[in-house]
Amino acid sequence: MERARLPPGMARLIKSRGGRNLTLEQYRLTVLVVTFLSYMMYHAARKPPSIVKSVLNPTPEQRANGEPGWAPFNGPDGKMILGQCDLAFLSSYAIGMFFSGHIGDSMDLRVFLTYGMMGTGFFVSLFGMAHGWEQHSLGYFLFVSVAAGLFQSTGWPSVVSVMGNWFGKSKRGLIMGIWNAHTSVGNILGSLLAAAMLRRGNWGDAFIVNGVLTAVVGALVHSFLVVSPEDAGHVAPLGTAGAKAHEDIKSETEIKPMIEGGASRTKPQAAGFVAALKIPGVITFSLCLFFTKLVAYTFLYWLPFYIERTEIGGEYLSAAKAGELSTLFDIGGVIGGIAAGYISDKYNARSLTSAGFVYLSIPVLWMYREYGSHSMSWNVALMMLAGVLVNGPYALITTAVSADLGTHDSLKGNARALATVTAIIDGTGSIGAAVGPMLTGYISTHSNNWDHVFYMLYAADLIAGLLLMKLVMKEIRNMPMS
Repeated sequence: MERARLPPGMARLIKSRGGRNLTLEQYRLTVLVVTFLSYMMYHAARKPPSIVKSVLNPTPEQRANGEPGWAPFNGPDGKMILGQCDLAFLSSYAIGMFFSGHIGDSMDLRVFLTYGMMGTGFFVSLFGMAHGWEQHSLGYFLFVSVAAGLFQSTGWPSVVSVMGNWFGKSKRGLIMGIWNAHTSVGNILGSLLAAAMLRRGNWGDAFIVNGVLTAVVGALVHSFLVVSPEDAGHVAPLGTAGAKAHEDIKSETEIKPMIEGGASRTKPQAAGFVAALKIPGVITFSLCLFFTKLVAYTFLYWLPFYIERTEIGGEYLSAAKAGELSTLFDIGGVIGGIAAGYISDKYNARSLTSAGFVYLSIPVLWMYREYGSHSMSWNVALMMLAGVLVNGPYALITTAVSADLGTHDSLKGNARALATVTAIIDGTGSIGAAVGPMLTGYISTHSNNWDHVFYMLYAADLIAGLLLMKLVMKEIRNMPMS
């Protein structure tokens, strides 16, 4: 038996209202805001490495102009070493994801998420502290990257599971598409903060500022995040994980908000890893996300570096300006996530929508490589369109698809599979996210030609689309004939 309680900040808010509980919609709004801010900061904390790459590994011309870079990244193999740090972070993130999902399903998600954000903020700040400490050891940077990745793996399974507790399948794609804007907003915020710190001449502050803000939002999560409607004295909405586990609840008045303790309730047993794997579609979407996230994270970690090293309209941009320009890709990502969610809801076609976006992204990425350097207008338009098509399926699979599968009928009422399913899907995707940036560093170093990097991206998107074809054909057959 588990005694549910409201978090301390929310309990104080209820007391300040004379003990009057918030409505279900008011709680939903607080959950939307708190989880949005939470994962926004997770992504903001990931952005500094991509912004400072050009400072750590300057071009020969920049060295001649008095920009020495930072050892161990400023040597001839600097891009490969930067790729190794990306790989260390993303590999530990992917490995941690497979464990954090089951752990999250087995304990208080609010506490789990709080620890994750505090640890993330601490280790991201440690990376930046290397500047002030004159730290040049590759082992130090690899250790900090691994630790940050492990703590960051707590985030996604937790926030998706909480959202799945509060929002049913009705309009889930659209709601989560809008909510998933936290990914792009976090990227934009992290980029702008890091670029602002670079203008001050201290790349370490780019990490420290984002790390501290992440820890601050972690404290907000601890005080105000309500994990499930039952914890607040409400009945779980239809189509959510909680509704499947508590079908015997007859009316909202039978439950009292758990401010000082209250009645106890049984905690459903967490679904096993193998049981989650057997849910139809989990393996297919996991493999699809491997390739779509490979593409998305290659842009996340290398786009500012690519922009700075590519002549646009006859001129080269500074590292700070390249970082600011790269945010347009994330603005496109916001549009893509919302559009993919809306379309998949309207036609009840998660697979078809994902495959459509993936296939369309291939010619757009080719156009960006071939024509993006012609002028700033071409670069901006094609970068935003690429953001729409690259991030659309990535956002849809990691949110609405994961929530759908985590509340699948085959679970037979087991409500505690959401975080596990989410961890399997996003964990597999995160392996692709680790491979993409690592291969980019290797390919761009040895071929000295970004065309080969783009060939990798075209191939990844093509494979992602082909993986979905069986599910796409099934959706098409099940569509009502008008």
